[in-house]
Amino acid sequence: MFKGSMVAIVTPFNNGRLDEEKLKELVEFHLKNKTSAIVPCGTTGESATLSLAEHERVIELVVETAKHRIPVIAGTGSNNTAEAIRLTKHAKEAGADAALLITPYYNKPTQKGLYLHFKLIAENVDIPIILYNIAGRTAVNMLPETIAQLAHEFKNIVGVKEASGNLEQMACVKMLGPKDFLLISGDDTLTLPLLSIGGVGVISVVANIIPQDVANMVEEFEKGNLKKAREIYYKMLPLVRAMFLETNPICVKTAMEILGMCEPGLRLPLCPMDKENFNKLKLAMKDYGLLRKKKK
Repeated sequence: MFKGSMVAIVTPFNNGRLDEEKLKELVEFHLKNKTSAIVPCGTTGESATLSLAEHERVIELVVETAKHRIPVIAGTGSNNTAEAIRLTKHAKEAGADAALLITPYYNKPTQKGLYLHFKLIAENVDIPIILYNIAGRTAVNMLPETIAQLAHEFKNIVGVKEASGNLEQMACVKMLGPKDFLLISGDDTLTLPLLSIGGVGVISVVANIIPQDVANMVEEFEKGNLKKAREIYYKMLPLVRAMFLETNPICVKTAMEILGMCEPGLRLPLCPMDKENFNKLKLAMKDYGLLRKKKK
């Protein structure tokens, strides 16, 4: 159910407020463009700067718009365990198909603390849970042994979005976890390598602007057409790298603005791109074929 190209959807703002109509348009865009699941309120959705009311409203809107035509994996993580439980309960009540929970950030818990955090959430909310491991954002790396222990003990912990950047660690997760445990890429640059070690797909940033291409790459790999999958991967790679010239989601939101997909709008402390990086982003988009080249 949770595989292929799953988009970490942006949260569109208009004059600083949640743009509900645009969010619904973006959900419909993904429904028409081979996206296999929608993930609202993740890092790319600027969850850190959403109020609790906004966070809940975004999830409700995505679920309501999706109308069970596509799975919704709601971002419900927090560095406050009680808040994570509240958000996860709300996601279930709203009709989300699963919850994505980031490892607690800033607190820097031990492996035991991580285990106890996710244990309590899994015991309190009966919804499929996908762990989200991204030490670059949280300052703590959840070890494969901790992930495997949780996966074996709690049936509703069904997978992990791995963004550690460490393929050896990801392979260990696959080796130690249950056979049906879902290994999902959290880094567009590592999706194809991750598929080769047993991954099932990606929760993607770049799929916000090229959803069909990301979906096609995963599909071609699954069909055994590695040559075609590599071709798509290497075509995408410069554009993917451009998505991270500055802190995500600055670049992807800027790209969407350039493409007319949403209004400009980032919440502080995120800010507009540096001019030099902006020009690099536009060049990557032009080289990919997303922008028309000027006639001589």
